[in-house]
Amino acid sequence: MHGKDAIRQTYDFSRMVLSSYVSDLSDEELLTRPAKGCNHVAWQLGHLITAECGLLHSIAPGFAVALPEGFVEKHSKENTASDDPADFASRDEYLGYFAELKEAAFKALDAQTDEDLAKQAPEHLRQICPNVGGVFILIATHPMMHAGQFVPVRRVLDKPVLI
Repeated sequence: MHGKDAIRQTYDFSRMVLSSYVSDLSDEELLTRPAKGCNHVAWQLGHLITAECGLLHSIAPGFAVALPEGFVEKHSKENTASDDPADFASRDEYLGYFAELKEAAFKALDAQTDEDLAKQAPEHLRQICPNVGGVFILIATHPMMHAGQFVPVRRVLDKPVLI
């Protein structure tokens, strides 16, 4: 297995976990917060999407998907307190963006040479990702950083264990 294959497999595993955890949540249930002070699932999904677009743009300009006007702002740190359904997308819309992003991320990854992956990451990311390959790994694993917050929401809503 080559490095790019490992990144793709990690990406797919991470998205499988995320997709499973939200597969049976209604749009209304996406607004459930796992605990006081935590962000609800809808905000987290939008955050993951906007973060992936930003990360892709920083290492492979031109590959990130275009998001609708206002999407980034509605999923920004300044909007974490919002519980207004009008501020957030539907589950199917979020999953659609993830599908588009997978295609974009894999095209961006395919466009990289081994030398490209070894290049320094953008300066603002170097503390956690020393090189471009590390940024692709961050993109692949970022949803797993949030998956632990989805489980308590599922428990509160009496959803079945899926994984």
